[in-house]
Amino acid sequence: MPMRKICSLYNEDMRKQVLNILSLLLLLLTGCQSRPQNVVTTDHLPEIYPDYTEVTIPTDIAPLNFAMTDDEVTTMDVTVKGAKGGELHTNGAFADFDIDEWHQLLEQNKGAKLTVSVNAEKDGQWTAYRDFSIYVSNYPLDEWGITYRRIPPSYQIYSKMGLYQRCLATFEEKAMLMNTQINGMCINCHTPNKTNPDQYVFHARGANGATIIHRKGKDELLQAKNEFLGGSMVYPYWHPKGRYCAFSTNATSQMFHFANKKRIEVYDSKSDVFVYDTETHTILRDTLTMKLLWAENCPVFSPDGKWLYYITARRQLYPTDYDKERYDLCRVAFDETTGKLGQQVDTLVRAAQTGKSVTWPRPSYDGRYIMYTLADYGYFSIWHPEADLWLLDLQTGETQPITTANSEEAESFHNWTGNSHWFLFTSRRDDGLYSRIYLSSIEGGKATKPFILPQRDPKRYYRELLDSYNTPDFTSRPVDTDARLMGKEIESNRRIITKTK
Repeated sequence: MPMRKICSLYNEDMRKQVLNILSLLLLLLTGCQSRPQNVVTTDHLPEIYPDYTEVTIPTDIAPLNFAMTDDEVTTMDVTVKGAKGGELHTNGAFADFDIDEWHQLLEQNKGAKLTVSVNAEKDGQWTAYRDFSIYVSNYPLDEWGITYRRIPPSYQIYSKMGLYQRCLATFEEKAMLMNTQINGMCINCHTPNKTNPDQYVFHARGANGATIIHRKGKDELLQAKNEFLGGSMVYPYWHPKGRYCAFSTNATSQMFHFANKKRIEVYDSKSDVFVYDTETHTILRDTLTMKLLWAENCPVFSPDGKWLYYITARRQLYPTDYDKERYDLCRVAFDETTGKLGQQVDTLVRAAQTGKSVTWPRPSYDGRYIMYTLADYGYFSIWHPEADLWLLDLQTGETQPITTANSEEAESFHNWTGNSHWFLFTSRRDDGLYSRIYLSSIEGGKATKPFILPQRDPKRYYRELLDSYNTPDFTSRPVDTDARLMGKEIESNRRIITKTK
């Protein structure tokens, strides 16, 4: 079934009626549209928002609608031609492409390029700009969409936030759960098992908090804290077989800077890594990843399930020595038959050599790479403008910055598609304030130019959106949730007590 039909959230007959009405209106308004006349030609590229010039995209991505950055431009006339044939045309306040025609053009030009011609009218004068290219990858996303949290600016008060899912082939977004449905609690970290919407975990924090695990068609609400851990179960990552899930437990604090371009610092006075057995409701502790004088964090399993990766740093005196905390990237063997860790820890990236701190490791599902964020210190990189994405090649042992994807602002919270060709991440490059989602692909170890998550009217949308995107991930199908039922369960006192081993 075509992606467009899969993503549709409304009745097909109603859709046809609406399209017919819009077509009639379009015919009536066509004569009123401003068309390019007496055009002045320039060799400059058009200054557009978002900057989609020379990006590489998959066939199953929504139209890359865009506007001129100059607010005084009144009309745009845009033509997109495919190297293998096909053509799109749009005329209006911004480039607004038909979704079905867009996907037909991309499918027709898979592995080729699109040439975009832009004419813009300002103060009654039309200007024709130099053409630019958009490249259509041979590799599809192979994912229905993405999940993420949208959160407004806040430090102490949770405010209004929610877990959302978005179809990547269209602009349709749907809330999975809002914290207004659970007495304003904090909800975060929706984490599927390798983009599988049938198995996921997320947290609800507050006076009646819980760790919610969805697997085998049912929800299990775990008691938020275990007295033997001294904290909650956070930063989850699933074992590929689905029985185990790795977590960390963190004593997290925050402080504000008085004389620093960074606004806030988030740090852990202590943290440990452990594995949770979903079948026995048992927390499996191990001294290798729960050292007294060390802070272990951000655990992830390898795609074959044989390794547990995590970051670790010697604990510092907080808050005075917060900027001396630098994390190594390590791994230890994992035995899925017993749930036990191995006896030896391998260090893959050493802070003593880089002078930097590793955080948020994410293995590609083909087992080739580990993508991670590198910052000056600490692990909570969203507040670090210097934080960049790096790529460790597990075949060669070489690690290097993903230069094409990095910017002067913070890059973080990255995840891979199931086919390991594409990745998403959050970045504050748009305005330095809000985290937005960007997508890019890895081809031959190199990243293509990232592009921001498409929106139908992107200039207006991103100007008016006062939320940041947080902890995004891909999902192969829509997540089937019942927010009302989930809200009632979270507000209840029914909790599973976890054991410790």
